[in-house]
Amino acid sequence: MSTDLHKLVRDAGNARAPFPAGSGGVASQAMAGHRFEAPIPSRAAGLQRLSAFVPRAAAYARERNRVVPPHDRVSGLSPYLRHRLVLKSETIAAAWSTHPPAAVEKFVAEVLWRTYWKGWLQLRPQVWQAYLEQWRRDGEDLDGAGAERLAAALGARTGIECFDAWIRELTETGYLHNHARMWLASIWIFTLRLPWTLGAAVFLRHLLDGDPASNTLSWRWVAGLHTRGKHYLARAENIARYTDGRFDPRGQLDERAGPLSEPPLDLGLRPLPDRAPLDPGLPSGLLLTPEDLTPEHSPLAGVPFLGVAGGWDREVTLALDLGPTAESFARGALDDSLARAETRFGVPARALDQAHWLQSAEDWARGLGVRQVVTMEAPVGCWAERLRQLDERFAYLGVRLVQVRRPSGIPCCGLGPPTGSAAYISMPRPEAGSTP
Repeated sequence: MSTDLHKLVRDAGNARAPFPAGSGGVASQAMAGHRFEAPIPSRAAGLQRLSAFVPRAAAYARERNRVVPPHDRVSGLSPYLRHRLVLKSETIAAAWSTHPPAAVEKFVAEVLWRTYWKGWLQLRPQVWQAYLEQWRRDGEDLDGAGAERLAAALGARTGIECFDAWIRELTETGYLHNHARMWLASIWIFTLRLPWTLGAAVFLRHLLDGDPASNTLSWRWVAGLHTRGKHYLARAENIARYTDGRFDPRGQLDERAGPLSEPPLDLGLRPLPDRAPLDPGLPSGLLLTPEDLTPEHSPLAGVPFLGVAGGWDREVTLALDLGPTAESFARGALDDSLARAETRFGVPARALDQAHWLQSAEDWARGLGVRQVVTMEAPVGCWAERLRQLDERFAYLGVRLVQVRRPSGIPCCGLGPPTGSAAYISMPRPEAGSTP
């Protein structure tokens, strides 16, 4: 591990920790005869996981597709990257400081796919809205036979042993290996003939690393909707090979199904939202959301805040029907970030009321006497909508809400930044989702 990464781990661990060491954060679970230690939702734990994985990163390309518990051939970093507890820049810097770039090219590419998906959806936010509307319609329109297949799938009672095992693993742990995600999504769509939107909602409900962009667009990719006419079919031989024979669903899968189709969808590019510039002369407060939880390593690092606030919002749970495991990780990550920000900026921290998040944030800003509340930008999704609503409430108070966009490049690694719309739409088609 490089000296810089040692320092990051040490500094992150100095903050008041919301979870005791070794607690596992979210409850530990049994997984195929192995004890699954759920990741601790803290930056220190994420950096420790990164440092433990980096020596093995060169083997990632060769070993990453094997779906054999305890899944120690992959990094397990995706929940930390999703909430920006660990940054992609420091992840790639750590890999490149230990190995020649060519040796870890596949690992770096998988880290960057999450950025690709976020950028793609940020420029086409209407695709997220279309998904939400279709999800609600598909749930309402499911007939008797479809409802029975859905109940069997969610209850791990399909009779397809691998699918049922993966559903149990997902719902019990909040984790699923990326290759298994692809297989499960394909079986859901093409063998069980269930609406892809309902499957995407199941993933978003349970995954610790679930986010609107990676999840929605990966399911569309499997279905053959993201890259029109090119879908992903789970094959029994492939499953048997990469699970080391643990599963062999020969004769149970539809391996000849065609891609899905849909009415024409507006894929036109939208301009990135205009963001009000940060005014360093105004009394300011720092607001944390689960979308970006390392403000001390951001353009905000030198801002003299008067206070910091953050907390879970019950409305997000209701909007996405989030499960307790995914919500618990996000809550813990917020607590960890709040503690670090209190220490780093030397200001009082306030936990917002989850039942009245908007009002609680408004009361905090009023009580602090700030003229400007600053937060890291939230990409397309429920938190972006809550910030939009908060902006409207702040306007009545004469308070500016400033969302700061994190630079998209990786300057510490010497990798040129992908800037503007063209950088997002010119990237090659991804092979799959992004769970390094």
